[in-house]
Formats: sequence, C-alpha cells, structure tokens
Amino acid sequence: MRCTQPGCTGSIVDGYCDVCGMAAEAPAVAAAAPNASAAPSTNPSSTRSSSVTNRLGQVPLGSARTAGGSRPTRRLGSAGSASRLGAGFVHVPPVPILDPRQALMDPAVVAEEKRFCSVCQSPVGRARDGSPGRTKGFCPKCRTPFDFDPKLSPGTLLGGQYEIVGCLAHGGMGWIYLARDRNVNDRWVVVKGLLNAGDPDAFRAAVAEKQFLAEVEHPVIVEIYNFVAAADGASYIIMEYVGGQSLNNLLKSRMKDAGGRFSPIPVDQALAFMIEVLPAFSYLHGLGLLYCDFKPANVIQVGDGIKLIDLGGVRRIDDDVTPIYGTVGFQAPEVPADGTSIASDIYTVARTLAVLIFEFKGYQNQYVDRLPSPDEVPLFVEHDSLYRLLLRATAPRPEDRFHSAEELRQQMLGVLREVSATTAGAVSRSTPSTVFTTPTVAGDRLEWDDLPRLVPDATDPNAVWLQSITTDDPVQRRALLASPPEPSPMVSIEQAYAALATGNGEAAWAAADAVLAADPWDWRGVWLQGLVALSRGDASHAVGAFNTVYGTLPGELAPKLALARACELSGDHDVADRLYQVCARTDAAYVAPALFGRARVATLDGRTTDALAALDGIPSTSRAFGESRRKRATILASVPDDRRTMQTLDAAASELAQATIEPQERAALRIDILAAALQEVLAHGAVPGASIGGVAADERSLRTGLEHAYREAASLAAERGRRVALVDEANRVRVRTLT
Repeated sequence: MRCTQPGCTGSIVDGYCDVCGMAAEAPAVAAAAPNASAAPSTNPSSTRSSSVTNRLGQVPLGSARTAGGSRPTRRLGSAGSASRLGAGFVHVPPVPILDPRQALMDPAVVAEEKRFCSVCQSPVGRARDGSPGRTKGFCPKCRTPFDFDPKLSPGTLLGGQYEIVGCLAHGGMGWIYLARDRNVNDRWVVVKGLLNAGDPDAFRAAVAEKQFLAEVEHPVIVEIYNFVAAADGASYIIMEYVGGQSLNNLLKSRMKDAGGRFSPIPVDQALAFMIEVLPAFSYLHGLGLLYCDFKPANVIQVGDGIKLIDLGGVRRIDDDVTPIYGTVGFQAPEVPADGTSIASDIYTVARTLAVLIFEFKGYQNQYVDRLPSPDEVPLFVEHDSLYRLLLRATAPRPEDRFHSAEELRQQMLGVLREVSATTAGAVSRSTPSTVFTTPTVAGDRLEWDDLPRLVPDATDPNAVWLQSITTDDPVQRRALLASPPEPSPMVSIEQAYAALATGNGEAAWAAADAVLAADPWDWRGVWLQGLVALSRGDASHAVGAFNTVYGTLPGELAPKLALARACELSGDHDVADRLYQVCARTDAAYVAPALFGRARVATLDGRTTDALAALDGIPSTSRAFGESRRKRATILASVPDDRRTMQTLDAAASELAQATIEPQERAALRIDILAAALQEVLAHGAVPGASIGGVAADERSLRTGLEHAYREAASLAAERGRRVALVDEANRVRVRTLT
C-alpha cells in the first residue's frame, strides 16, 4: 500500500509509512473547543513581545481567561500522526553511514567533569592532589556508591549471541556498546547497560524501559531487537545500530569547521529535522507513552532520514511513581513539581529546536525556563513566526502550549514554508490549511467577509446537522441555526458568521463569547471577535484579536493576512506591509490579496513606485490580474502634476487596456488619462513621437480622442442628466473647425 501523504514515495508497513512515518489513516485532529465573555483587551502587560508585533495588543486566551489566574482544567494533548525530511520545502544534505568501529571510544572513560553522584548530584571521582579521580568509590557527601567503569569488555559474548566490540558512548542512563550479532549475519547492534550499577533508580528505569520498548515499532524510532542478562544479573537492551550522526555531533562538526565559533544549523533544515521526528512523538503519545528526555544528542541523521534513539526516559503518561529522567535546559519547568505530560514533551522539542538554530547561551541557567528576546536574537527579528512558535511551545503554563505533537508539526510546516520562501523566489504553489479555507479574493477589497473562513470541524457533535443547512441566505441561516440539537462550538461559529452577514455585530459577538465560554483556549472565538471588530471598523480591537490568533497559530497565513489588514486600518503600516509581504511570498493563494494590501499601504504612504511594483507582482495567470491592471492604471493616472509625465500617462492607458473593469469605469478612467495628457500638452507643448493609448501627444489628437471618450461615456450613462453633461464636455473639448 502506497503512502497517501502528498509528495511521499513510501509504502505503508505495519500501519506506518516507511519513508515519512505518517499513519495509514491519520486520525482527525479535533479543533480546540471554545470562557467567559470578555471584551478584547490591549493591556501591554498581558502581551508577549515579538519581533514584528511587539507593540500590538492581544486578546486574553487560554489560562489568561481563567478567573483569578487559577489553574484551569484542560486535557493536555492527544495523539496525532505525520512527512519526509524537508517536507518538500528544503533540501537537507544526507549524512553517510560510516563504519561503526570509527565511532568507538578509546579509551572508554567517563570524563571527570561529567562524574556526579546519582543521588545528591555532588561531583565525584575528581582528581585530588595531582592524582587522577577514582572511577569507583563512594560519594563524599551522601556516601552513595558510584561506579563509572564499563562492565562489558571487548570480546565478551553476551547472551551467547552478541560479541562486544567496544564502547560507543556514555550518558545519564548508561553505557552504550557496539556488538556483532553472531546469530544474524554478524550484523552490527547496539547494547545498552547501566552507567552506574549502584543506582537503584537507574536500575528500575532500565527494567521499565524493557516493558515500554516491547510495544514500540515506528520507522523513525530505533528498533529494539532483544533483552538479555549478563552473568552478574545486569540487564541489557539490544537495539538497531544507527550509523549516522547525532544532531549534537552535527553542531560540534559545524563549530569545528567554523574555527571554534558557533555555527547554527540552518533554520529550514532544523525545522525539517523536528518535523520529521514529531510523528514518532505522536506515535508514542498514542500508546500512552512520553519520551521525556528529548535533546539534540537523541536524534541521529542517517542518510536522508533520522532516527529517534535512547528511549531510556520513556514512561507512561499516567505514571506517577517511577523516576523522571530529563536534561536541564530541555526539561519543562513544571516537571519536578507536576510530572511529565504531552505538553512537557512538546516543550523539549521546542528547546531542542532553539539550541540548534542560534547560539543559545545560558539555556541551562539564565534562560533555563524562558527564551531570550528578539533584541538578543536577531534571528527572531528575521523570522517572527518562528519566534511565536517557540514562545507558544515553551509557554510557562503547559496548558497554553500546543495541544498535541501533530498540532505542533502542522504549525512547524507552516513556519518552514515561510522560512524557505525567503530564498525560494517566485511562489509556485499553494498548500491548503487544515483550519482555514483558501483565500478567493480577486480584487482590491479585503473586509471581514473576504478573509479565509474557519474550516468546519468534522468531530463537532453537530457536524452532520450543520451540513444539512445548505441555504446561503444569511437571514434564513440564522433562523435555521437558532435551534440546534445541542449546543456546540461549530454551531456558535456558524451563528456568528450568519449574524455578521446580516450586520448584527452584537449577536456575532455573543456567539464568539459562547465559543470561548466552552473552552478558554479555543482561538476560534477570538478569531470571530476579530471579524466583528473589523466589520465595525474597530481596527484597534481587530489588531488585538488577530494578533492573539497569530501567536496561537504561528504557521498559519490567514491570521497574518487578517492582522495585516487590521494594522493597515489602524495606521501601523510598517507591520502591515511586512505581514503582507510574508503572505505574498509564501503561498500562491495569498499572492493577490497580499500584494493588493502592499499596494494600498504604499499608496497611503506616498510610495507610488512601491505600489506599482507590488501590483506588478500579481501574475497574468491570476484571476486578479485584470483588477491589478485597473489599480495600476488608476495610480498612474492620479500621479501628482509635478511628477506626471507622458510616459506615466501612456503606461496608465496601457494598463487600462488589460484591466478587468466595468465599461462605465473604463470610459471614465480613459477620460481622466486623456484629460491629464491634454493638460500637459497645453502647459508644456506637444511631445513629438509620443502617444497616449494610441493617441498622438499633440493638442489636436488629444482633443479628438478626449471628445470620443466623453461621447462613449455618454452612451453608457443611465441617467439623462449625466448623458447631457458628458455631451456638453465633449463639445467643449472638441477641435474647432469652420464647418
């Protein structure tokens, strides 16, 4: 069975694609459902800063809507599924598979600076008085025994099958050995044992690991072959050898090549790595398991794919007993007090991404539970959506983070599209959203009803009933929607849209409040509030609402388009222009509405050249091409007298010829162009060889052309008084003769 993921060439094996890791049938992801009624707030103390929108207001959402800041109840995530490395947006250089013997440690020693007591974390085994530190002994503070020596030496035959070759690495959970499987064609395998056999917590974790790993089978997760015991009773896990390079080592290699300076992994490639690994998290979460200890060292790139290794910290979601293993700087701040969750796993993925893409100094101390600001990280200024993604994924309260690994993956895909679009040149395709419809705007209009609509939620209790309401008449829809089988978020959403269509902003706002009353984290209620504010011309509240939705869904373009329009109306043109630019270069479906927006902003700021350039970016294949020509013609025809030339007027006439425009408006615009040309000739004289839309640039020709234009407009006029006035104008400008 072939994988149905767009662009993937893999096959479904045991329920999952062997290339991208997507499940054969991805479960539908339920939209967050919909808190107490509240008007939008733009209180700066409640807003998060970001590179582009740090001075914009926001609307309370999620934990910010709970009374008194009390700890609300929210289901922290659900399972999902997912895309090949790069997702078709970026090329990630493959890593060759090396001879594993080249990776052996020689000698196999735990560095002294990495030796700590397993109980009190005090330094142990350190050098003293010129003598090297002991690898075995007792903690001088709590007397817990420690032993950092490998238990298996080269040549040892473990379980009568696995011949130890040497040590590959060591870490917080144990030694990792390289071995050959003498029973299966001498294949390379990895043997993992305890780092410190005297640590009872580590021993229990190893036993628990056996139980979990027996259930795990996913193409992105390292495969477990066997479990064996040594003569001394120690337990060992036999797993697949993954002969690539960890992301941690990739960073070290880049630093070495850069002469010791930090060299981050390119943002698009780092995003591709995380997008590829997130299906493994969805899979584990679907089994009721948490990974817990995700970091760059636990992801290995092999060829053009990746593997998630070291499942030593895996534990069940409902486990409140066994020890929690994590790494400072990556572990979520609530874990020591509240334990692990899907939200804490999501936190580790975001922290790992941050460590890969910029020099995250102090991530284990000063910034152990927060991100540096855009003022400190120029990359955040360059990629605002990336910063917003990291902010939400590492939110202080777990319930404010992404709801699932699949939701995070979807938003990362959107951010990856934006990042890769900065160097991709022309936009060649459109990628449908799972939560917003595709824009259909073909003209220079962008009001509340022109923005993408919310995609219906197929999991809503009233989904089938709502499909039965097919009328497009808003009055009839409001009447039919008034008596649903039961209240639900989608009913409130459809009621809001119908109320807006009838001009009833109060009813629409009440419906939006109902969405948020059902779930304070349901951003759809805030989106509807933004539409209501936009319909009322309340740009300030629209900015706050759409800015909140943008921060919640940083990979979606619809909130950026809406926020750009709100900023345009509020006078914040710099932010509007940048957001329009992001939309225009990222997705083909957003090119027209975004470039019309850039043209409007540039025109308001008096940047005529920029406005014309924006409109010129709308391709001839677009339904909006004719409208873009009309807009260009209008701009060129209205250039101030001191900057107007025959060339600009001829260009306006040329654009008019290609424009999609009503006959009356075409005639009126042609009159404006020829009248302006005649004024130029009367003021400065004829221009030999020049012409305006096929009319020679001299007084006689322009008067004749203008007369014909007035008479054509008169023939199209519906009112008699207007026809008479146009004929009078034609007679006034016509060339005088003796006949």
